Amino acid sequence: MAGFDEARIGRLRTALARHVEVGEVPGLVALVDRGGETCVEVLGAAAVGGPPMRRDTVFRIASMTKPVLAAVTLSLVEECLLRLDDPVDGWLPELAGRRVLRSLDAALEDTVPARRPITLRDLLTFRMGTGVVMAPLGTYPIQTAMAEAGLMPGEVPPAARPEEWLAALGALPLMYQPGEVWQYHTGSDVLGILVERAVGKPLGEVFEERIFAPLGMRDTGFRIPAESLDRFATAYRPSPAGLSAYDTPADSAWSAPVFASGGGGLVSTADDYLAFCRMLLAEGRIPAGRGSAGRLLSRASVRLMTTDQLTAGQREAARLFFGESRSWGMGCGVTVRRDELWGSPGRFGWDGGAGTSGYADPAEDLVGVLLTQRSMTSPEPPPVFRDFWTSAYQAIDA
Repeated sequence: MAGFDEARIGRLRTALARHVEVGEVPGLVALVDRGGETCVEVLGAAAVGGPPMRRDTVFRIASMTKPVLAAVTLSLVEECLLRLDDPVDGWLPELAGRRVLRSLDAALEDTVPARRPITLRDLLTFRMGTGVVMAPLGTYPIQTAMAEAGLMPGEVPPAARPEEWLAALGALPLMYQPGEVWQYHTGSDVLGILVERAVGKPLGEVFEERIFAPLGMRDTGFRIPAESLDRFATAYRPSPAGLSAYDTPADSAWSAPVFASGGGGLVSTADDYLAFCRMLLAEGRIPAGRGSAGRLLSRASVRLMTTDQLTAGQREAARLFFGESRSWGMGCGVTVRRDELWGSPGRFGWDGGAGTSGYADPAEDLVGVLLTQRSMTSPEPPPVFRDFWTSAYQAIDA
């Protein structure tokens, strides 16, 4: 296989099969593509005791939604419908006139005025001033308030409608001044609502028109259609007794979601996500053989997405997510230093908390997509992720 050492690429299946054999994951689809040559491994079952996994099995890709949202948003910036440094107040009046906690552990009433409005750039770079706090729930009053309001990210999309969710968020103070601190996730759900309002269409339609249809991503969307339920994997979380199902095709939250979560609501397949990553590697052009010919994004937009946007202090404060070698661009993680076999500087993409991983590497012309149905339990990549990426990179040939 061009681009991969024939003997070494065989190690990919061997390494991943161990995780299925011991029951760590019921099954998986693993795809690595280099220079248009694609290796796919399909292992295990779509559900414990269920049908075999298929190459076109549909998975919940969770936070791998975030780079897609960023690409859509930047396409709107290119059309001058949105501007990176404009306040979001015009589209999101619920977030105008923000108050900010005096400190993270302050009472909800102990606030000061925001020094400036939240901007589109803040949402794309997760510096809007609020988000996930990586501490046990209940450590801070604002955490409790976020949880009680249904604003914390979970395994399924929010139960509230977007306008209700945003109103609840607007009723609480920010945790930090806009632009000050990187905080995970919440900015992307806010951004999805902004995009809906700016375009005047549901987010799913915007994604379909601007990304999915042009790239031929037929199995990607914010809901699972009835005709695809037989290809929809059951989702599991680890528990002391083993794996516990939390979303099944028979009663899935993705059958009729009320909130199209820009932070984590998409379902997709390995080949569909490959098409998206290949478009980014082609600096915005549609890959040959996928959908219509042409360009979806400018080269400048792709480079903006995949360039480190954080200060050294912001990276350090988010070390739990980034470790020593990664940072954040616009909607995706970017590798800034090699400290792993697979830590190639310039590599970009993100993982999904439902058990998925998707990255592209311009230096190696490589895309990798790993889809499992076991939820992650921390920002640290689980062993199956590490073995997938190690196996992919050790197989690279000249």
